[in-house]
Amino acid sequence: MIEQIFAEIPQNYDSRSVTDPLTIYFSIDAVKKTVQLTPSGCQIDDGRIVDDADCVCKTSTEFFLKVWNEGYQPGLKDFLSGAIKSNNPEVLKTFLTVCGKG
Repeated sequence: MIEQIFAEIPQNYDSRSVTDPLTIYFSIDAVKKTVQLTPSGCQIDDGRIVDDADCVCKTSTEFFLKVWNEGYQPGLKDFLSGAIKSNNPEVLKTFLTVCGKG
């Protein structure tokens, strides 16, 4: 399911919210993906292909699917409880927006 979601992201990508390149590394249980967002497109690679991502996001498959499929917006409680971990929640908001989920 997660693999299918990431495979479809480039087709649904709306770059209007991206002015500078952004790199996001996702660790969703066993799935590891690097997402590169630019004003001209979106590239997704398996694994961690950069040392210094603008944003790192670690969460469970269950939580990611809740956000993606149910429109759940993570809040402070989710970050404090560890349900989702990120060094840059604002970039995650941008990611959701460009994917039509924000």
